[in-house]
Amino acid sequence: MKFYAVVAASPTSWESHRIAERIEQRILNSNPVMEAFGNACTLRNNNSSRFGKFIQLQLNRAQQMTGAAVQTYLLEKTRVACQASSERNFHIFYQICKGAGTDERLQWHLPEGAAFSWLPNPDRTLEEDCFEVTREAMLHLGIDTPTQNNIFQVLAGLLHLGNIRFADSEDEAQPCQLMGDAKCSIRTSASLLQLPEDPLLETLQIRTIRAGRQQVFRKPCSRAECDIRRDCVAKLVYARLFDWLVSVINSSICADPDSWTTFIGLLDVYGFESFPNNSLEQLCINYANEKLQQHFVAHYLRAQQEEYAVEGLEWSFVNYQDNQPCLDLLEGSPISICSLINEECRLNRPSSAAQLQTRIESALAGSPCLGHNKLSREPSFIVVHYAGPVQYHTAGLVEKNKDPVPPELTRLLQQSQDPLLKVLFPADPEEKAQEEPSGQSRAPVLTVVSKFKASLEQLLQVLHSTTPHYIRCIKPNSQGQAHTFLQEEVLSQLEACGLVETIHISAAGFPVRIPHWNFVERYELLRRLRARTSPGPHSPLPAEGRSEWSPCTEAATLQPLLQDILHTLPALTQAATAPGDPAEASAAPVHCGRTKVFMTDSTLELLEHGRAQVLEQCARRIQGSWRRHWYRKQGRRRRAAVLIQAAIRSWLVRKHVRRLHAAATVIGRAWRRWRIGMAFLALKELDGVEENHLSQVPLPTGSLLLPQTQTSLLAAVIRLWPLGLVLANAAVGVRGFQRKLVVWACLQLPTGSPSSYTVQTAQGQAGVTSIRALPQGSIKFHCRKSPLPYADICPEPLPYSVTGFNQILLERDSLGHR
Repeated sequence: MKFYAVVAASPTSWESHRIAERIEQRILNSNPVMEAFGNACTLRNNNSSRFGKFIQLQLNRAQQMTGAAVQTYLLEKTRVACQASSERNFHIFYQICKGAGTDERLQWHLPEGAAFSWLPNPDRTLEEDCFEVTREAMLHLGIDTPTQNNIFQVLAGLLHLGNIRFADSEDEAQPCQLMGDAKCSIRTSASLLQLPEDPLLETLQIRTIRAGRQQVFRKPCSRAECDIRRDCVAKLVYARLFDWLVSVINSSICADPDSWTTFIGLLDVYGFESFPNNSLEQLCINYANEKLQQHFVAHYLRAQQEEYAVEGLEWSFVNYQDNQPCLDLLEGSPISICSLINEECRLNRPSSAAQLQTRIESALAGSPCLGHNKLSREPSFIVVHYAGPVQYHTAGLVEKNKDPVPPELTRLLQQSQDPLLKVLFPADPEEKAQEEPSGQSRAPVLTVVSKFKASLEQLLQVLHSTTPHYIRCIKPNSQGQAHTFLQEEVLSQLEACGLVETIHISAAGFPVRIPHWNFVERYELLRRLRARTSPGPHSPLPAEGRSEWSPCTEAATLQPLLQDILHTLPALTQAATAPGDPAEASAAPVHCGRTKVFMTDSTLELLEHGRAQVLEQCARRIQGSWRRHWYRKQGRRRRAAVLIQAAIRSWLVRKHVRRLHAAATVIGRAWRRWRIGMAFLALKELDGVEENHLSQVPLPTGSLLLPQTQTSLLAAVIRLWPLGLVLANAAVGVRGFQRKLVVWACLQLPTGSPSSYTVQTAQGQAGVTSIRALPQGSIKFHCRKSPLPYADICPEPLPYSVTGFNQILLERDSLGHR
């Protein structure tokens, strides 16, 4: 509906677009309202539709949506007062009890945790129990908040009405008394429905019998009759409330009959049902499904025959299973199940379940679709539907078909002061004149089956005048789990929808139909097989392949291609047939129509198998050519990689050699420069006075020769004095290799014999006589960082070699000795 509301809107008229959106929104809003009041949780579906719905989208001559209409069929109103085991009542009752606010609970007398007989399984929570969604949808449909509260108040009154229980009366002349808290329940129900309490109780307990025009008798009802009258009030109120909601929806979306010419119909009906206990509701539902299945099969077969006739095929359908015998059993004339049930309703006599079963079995014994369960303890009969056999219990079947509404109950509801009930049960002044007609002029009883059959006939007339399309809804599992398909449940639903029978009918004909151009486009490859296996004359292959062909190719050009492709079928059939199996070697069934090629599934499998073979051969050739090309390309790449690697290696070696040569040149130049600088510093800092040899210095008078141990110690001190001198005057930044170099130079000083050194004491203290004269200036050790690269890196010195400043000192010392 959303899609059609968009595409059907006029691009030039904003008004038509606004109307389409309004109608679409109201129809979509009607869905949650009708689901709340018409759907319930059953054994197989948590949101089962308990009524049929036909939505009519009304279109004008410009195919624009101008309005819509909703029509309902056979609401299961008995569910209000009677629910099967493990099932629930309509969703709206649970929404009220779970979603009402505190003030609303006080107003509607719905306390937390209250128990109601007509509200089974209240603890089970479903996603359909959303009260706010229903209220918002009703508001969009034009039902204001006070009217909504009035509706929910009436529904709460029905819940309290269900808690009224009667006890058996000991005296038949006395009415049945209430049980337990029934007095409180009837008081609350009367208050919510705005009915007088005493007349309500009296109407439920006492039945009014009219004899003639003047005589009126009042007879107390039995306990069962009291329960039936109580349930009748609830069903009557709920059914009229549901019809009123449908009328409100139609009044808000329906268009003027003169403003639309065509329509699009959406039919949503209940599916095939088979429960442990099946009654009149299931009989009507399955009867409707039988009628729709017959319409579906007839439409499908008619469409098949028309297509075959247009294509020029001389073929007729084989026999298939028809459900006409089942329909004759249900609605046939003069005797059928429906006619027998209606006849029991017209007879003014009490009807028993066993008696109805006997009448059905005796009157319809010759029907192949009627059966009997001999092991069943309860009176019942079996109808073999297209989806499977269903057992129907005859208990209560006639009473449900009568659907009696005592006149005193209607008059009681007309006395209500509730605004909604006044609308649902208007007071008719002419009703009294029609209530007491004579026996000769009394109209025939209109039963539930009769009304449902009439509405179904009207629906089928609409379907026959349209072009139907079918949508089948299949549930993969009953637990509502994703990605879980239960084979048995899915198969049972397919059988119930009639799809299995449809598949059988389709398989009897030609289910595969392909237009000529699509057939040639897909299976043109098979002509390669014919060119190889049959060297005879055939149509030449196009030089450029499929690029020369288009969907507009003439039929005369396509026919030779089709014949060439179809001539490959015998070879394919022979190749696929096992040796010694002549049954499979027959020609494949295929017919070439005017615009389509008709074939069976087996023929399609042969064509696909042959096409797969041709594609496999082509794929092998392509793979061989590609591998050859790939290996050649890899060889060329490998040779190119070897050349590139050799060139790169030679370039890297040359680059490394050039770098080493440049580094050696820089190091040599820096080293020579550093050596010259150190020599210059030594000449500048040291004085030119040469020290006399210790042996030439005269000893003072107070000098003494030291013992042998002191002589060795003095020799070490004399030997290592340059080290202390240099380290004491070295700059703070002298570290690492430079400091090691200085220490090494000092340790390599020439040493003389200890006897050549003398110790001169002064003022009673021994001292070391310097080999040098008193210096003329201070001695400083300079170590500056060169700005040249690699200047701080010195090559390893030769063993026992002294360089730098210490070498200069040694050279000068050697000159002094000379």
